[in-house]
Amino acid sequence: MKALYELSAPAKLNLFLHITGRRDDGYHLLQSVFMLIDWCDTLHVELRSDGQLSREDLGPALPPDDLVLRAARALQGFAQPGQGAHIGVLKRIPAEAGMGGGSSDAATCLLALNRLWGLHLPLARLERIGLTLGADVPFFLRGRNAWVEGVGEQITPVELPAARFAVLKPASGLATAKIFSAEDLQRSTPGAILYGFAENDTAQGKKLSEEIFRFGHNDLQPVAQRLNPEVTQALDWLGAQGLKPRMTGSGSAVFAAMDLMQDASLRNPPAGWQQRICSNLAVHPLAGWVG
Repeated sequence: MKALYELSAPAKLNLFLHITGRRDDGYHLLQSVFMLIDWCDTLHVELRSDGQLSREDLGPALPPDDLVLRAARALQGFAQPGQGAHIGVLKRIPAEAGMGGGSSDAATCLLALNRLWGLHLPLARLERIGLTLGADVPFFLRGRNAWVEGVGEQITPVELPAARFAVLKPASGLATAKIFSAEDLQRSTPGAILYGFAENDTAQGKKLSEEIFRFGHNDLQPVAQRLNPEVTQALDWLGAQGLKPRMTGSGSAVFAAMDLMQDASLRNPPAGWQQRICSNLAVHPLAGWVG
């Protein structure tokens, strides 16, 4: 095997995000449902026999030392001498959006190089490597929508009804660390119970009812709105079109569930903003690449 092309790295939305506490070490305890959507980056990975790792930006320029290269370096320690890779990245998912684009790229890179280099590392080992890169990477490696708890390490697969979402990313972004360090961040939302939303058991996990699309809130949103007025503008912009939006992750992107039969046309957002009508994914496009 010399190359793997057209590898998808999907974004995620947090259907809700509750902060339920804070540990003594400063890490926040959360509850959320992470949902994969069809807004994707694309990676191309080619084998190099000189042991070098290189990256080519096929779209917007990435930082010199992004999560893709960090993931490749982390995995290369398991490779045979001389095994390297050239990685092309077509970036579509907005940065600083709360959509997990960088973590998703890193997960796809790990899955691709595990196969390209013939490493055959199990999923549990890849997850441990991924966790050193970012808290969301294990979720993308598992490749299923999930109920997430703890500091992000407790991942329970769930099935979600098919749905569409209007996703809007303002021109400016937000730094996650700044939001989590804010003194006015709500950190005591009562915990929810997964079984309260489950319709029936499945082989892959619980099947959640459509109530999950309307449940809860995002505890990070008020802080984000204070730090970045464009978050409020984005929420108002979708709200003015009859939708009920909320922020995903630490922002600045916002989203709203749409009826499957609802007209997908929305008025044009302000210049420099990105808008897309997305469908949720049942599984990651690379699900099953590793056991």
